[in-house]
Amino acid sequence: MGPSILPINSMQVQWDWLYLGVLLISSVTAEIHDEEIQDADVEVEDFDTNSQETDIDKGRSSLEVMYKTPEPTGEVYFTETFDDGVLTGWILSKTKKEDTDENIAKYDGRWEVEELKENTVPGDRGLVLKSIARHHAVSAVLTKPFIFDTKPLIVQYEVNFQDGIDCGGAYVKLLSSSDDLDLEYFFDKTPYTIMFGPDKCGEDYKLHFIFRYKNPKTGDYEEKHAKRPDVDLKKFYSDKRTHLYTLVLTPDDTFEMLIDQSVVSKGSLLEDMVPPVNPPKEIEDPNDKKPDDWDERAKIPDPNAVKPDDWDEDEPSKIEDHDAVKPEGWLDDELQYIPDPSAEKPEDWDEEMDGEWEAPQIPNPKCETAPGCGEWVRPMMTNPNYKGKWKPPMIDNPNYQGIWSPQKIPNPDYFEDLHPFEMTAVSAIGLELWSMTPDIYFDNFIICSEKEVADRWAADGWGLKKLVASANEPGMFSQLLTAAEDRPWLWVLYILTLALPVGLGVLFCWPTKKIEEDIDYKKMDASKPVTKGELEQERGEINDEAELEEEKDIAVEERRQIEEMKKEMIKERRKEGRKDPPSEGEDKNDEENEAAEGSQEEEGDKSNKSGSEDEMKEADESIGCGDGLMKSVRKRRVRKD
Repeated sequence: MGPSILPINSMQVQWDWLYLGVLLISSVTAEIHDEEIQDADVEVEDFDTNSQETDIDKGRSSLEVMYKTPEPTGEVYFTETFDDGVLTGWILSKTKKEDTDENIAKYDGRWEVEELKENTVPGDRGLVLKSIARHHAVSAVLTKPFIFDTKPLIVQYEVNFQDGIDCGGAYVKLLSSSDDLDLEYFFDKTPYTIMFGPDKCGEDYKLHFIFRYKNPKTGDYEEKHAKRPDVDLKKFYSDKRTHLYTLVLTPDDTFEMLIDQSVVSKGSLLEDMVPPVNPPKEIEDPNDKKPDDWDERAKIPDPNAVKPDDWDEDEPSKIEDHDAVKPEGWLDDELQYIPDPSAEKPEDWDEEMDGEWEAPQIPNPKCETAPGCGEWVRPMMTNPNYKGKWKPPMIDNPNYQGIWSPQKIPNPDYFEDLHPFEMTAVSAIGLELWSMTPDIYFDNFIICSEKEVADRWAADGWGLKKLVASANEPGMFSQLLTAAEDRPWLWVLYILTLALPVGLGVLFCWPTKKIEEDIDYKKMDASKPVTKGELEQERGEINDEAELEEEKDIAVEERRQIEEMKKEMIKERRKEGRKDPPSEGEDKNDEENEAAEGSQEEEGDKSNKSGSEDEMKEADESIGCGDGLMKSVRKRRVRKD
């Protein structure tokens, strides 16, 4: 049976390798696609390619895109596309940043309105931060103030770090409404209600959401920071593509932050802000002090313990090894270092100023081949009698009172605000930034209350940029190289993916028939493979032989019964012949008859025996004929199979 199973196992191994290859290729493909997807659990907006405002042919290049400036489809508080090429309605700050070096304190960073460097959409422009290591500040008044009452707040805009980003931000500030708000003096300390957007310095990638909360008891403002998103934000700063940033605040005091219409963070204004909006009900009493007799020791030395009499604290930890023997060949009279015989005193050496000149020391060349030089000293070993300084064992402190902490008292500053959404009204939007990288691109600002309005606005603006960027993506080879730059371990998958088809080709196409024939030939005498047809043939032979045996037994039984019947008939005849007394003549005749009958019986027995033997021979012959017939039938079956 062994040789017949070999091809099946070989084929199974081949299929296993094929499955492994498919898994490896799938993993590489998934890694490349992962660069395009931030969160698979978030539903992404499907843009309406049949809209009247957007006419784009996916089969064409970005130069043939028909772009039209987005227009809001509902109530908005502010929109800006910069497509007119000028900063209409925007005001540049003329003030200086406080507590900063005078050389860089001024807000003199340059702004320009221009198209994207890459993946350009003809007719689409944006606001670009141009200067490095400069403070930038520009702002604009909202179409109408936003009041936090019963409507959600949605802030959305686009950012593209065209040259990447080393250190700098791209966040926006929603400036608080006030009578003394002057946008020409907009700077870092201008009161704002909300700050939202990306920020990065070094390897710290952030997405800010901060709101300034007014304490209802003290009237002071405090910044509340949302917890950091759990997703990796690095690619949004390095891929040089336009990304859409969205903040949604709802009257039920919840928030969502989205990038490219995928949720990256969400939570509650009451529970997910740091520090929390509402202070604790109780605080530690600042006037409470720990008592002098408060015992915080969980363990103390056992006061009843006594040092053992045989404890010797004077024993050293190391002693000389008295069993050590000086190695043979040790050079006692040679120094380990000797003066360099080739060294010469410098000509400018002044013994009065520099002292007596001595040649530098070098290793003694005689010690290189010897086990050692100089005076031999016995090596040190651990002292078996060393116990160190005796200390009493530690036991549980019966007076242990635990770690002391001040008692709690009611918080005098406690308050409970169940609706922190009701913030200070907003009347302007501003960008107040510092960057070490130029060409940060901003576009398509919108502030509204309806998600459908923001999504439609994104479809007409950011949606086109996304499609153009996708159409201009490099080929698969370039994408693989780019992915491997950030993830060097991908080279292992690439090599396995390239080597796998070759290995599979060899595995499937290499001739294995000869090997299997050799194995069959070697194992033919030990175990001959049995086919299904031969098994059925053997079953037929067994059934035929059983039938013949049964017929033979029946024939023997019938012959035995016939013999018994004959014997019974002879006995009956004898009994009938002895009923009347015979005469002398009759006796003689009877004796003669009996003798004749006896001879006849003997002859009959002989004939019966011969008959039974003949019958057995006939049965054997019939059985033999049956065997011959079965053999002929078996031959026909084998030929048929």
